[in-house]
Amino acid sequence: MKTRRDFIKAGFALGASLPFANLERLFAADLPLKTAGVSTTPVRAKSILVAVRDGERAAMLDKAMAALGGMEAFVKKGQTVLVKPNIGWDSPPERGANSHPELVKRVVEMCFAAGAKSVSMFDNPCDQWQRCYTNSGMEKVAQDTGATLVNGKDETLYRQVEIPNGRKLQEGKVHSLVLDSDVFINVPALKHHGGTLITACMKNLMGIVWNRKFYHRTDLHQCIADLLTFKKPTLNILDAYAPMVRNGPRGESADDLVVMRTLLVSTDIVATDAAGAKLLNYQPSDIRHIAIAAEMKLGTMDLEQVDIRRFKLA
Repeated sequence: MKTRRDFIKAGFALGASLPFANLERLFAADLPLKTAGVSTTPVRAKSILVAVRDGERAAMLDKAMAALGGMEAFVKKGQTVLVKPNIGWDSPPERGANSHPELVKRVVEMCFAAGAKSVSMFDNPCDQWQRCYTNSGMEKVAQDTGATLVNGKDETLYRQVEIPNGRKLQEGKVHSLVLDSDVFINVPALKHHGGTLITACMKNLMGIVWNRKFYHRTDLHQCIADLLTFKKPTLNILDAYAPMVRNGPRGESADDLVVMRTLLVSTDIVATDAAGAKLLNYQPSDIRHIAIAAEMKLGTMDLEQVDIRRFKLA
């Protein structure tokens, strides 16, 4: 597995001419941004993005959530919680194709500590679902924490819904856990993707719908954005500890990963993906579904307009 320094030396995507510098730019300030001065002029509140680096996954999550008021700010006593990882591939954690069990476990633990009545997890995998759940480590996370791991390949658990504000995606089957849970926490891994350039928070939501073929044969990027008009996660936790930078979304080996030791957390799914795009050396506008979602006012793509709270743990 390559390190961030190896990646900077090599350039991005097997020979790109520009050095990989966006991680350093994202962390140009090491401390939280200063508090704005008092103003009598009403202003639209900025989205908040917490960016933490140079720690282990659980420790970075602890720091990020503390900066946002703790998991208690999002999960109230007695609520039901859906934690949606990426469990799409029959692949072990060290390959980076799925969300990492260490991070997901800590998210679940924090939800229960905040008083959650129940925590459920699922995905609609691309590979055989039992093997995905087992080999990704998510089955063990459920066993260790008391979370409920639900079959995402059972069509009876999906319900038909209308998406009236969608431009191309105007109806579809959505998993009942998304519809019925009080809190919806999105926990994807940041990766390269051969079709959409990156996969992060927005694209991870393709795992909550039944018929993904409609996306691909209609307008993949527009459909990804359209789904947000129906349902947005309560919180987005993007694992950029060791992103897959080529051969995504499945990957071929651990050599496809670059160690960045970074975590991004926000309620703004568009801002989170915009920051993730920069980590993979793209401009947010390069990623069509990010640009569409921003144009539809589903979140903030311009990171200059985001309150980025930056922390280094080492």
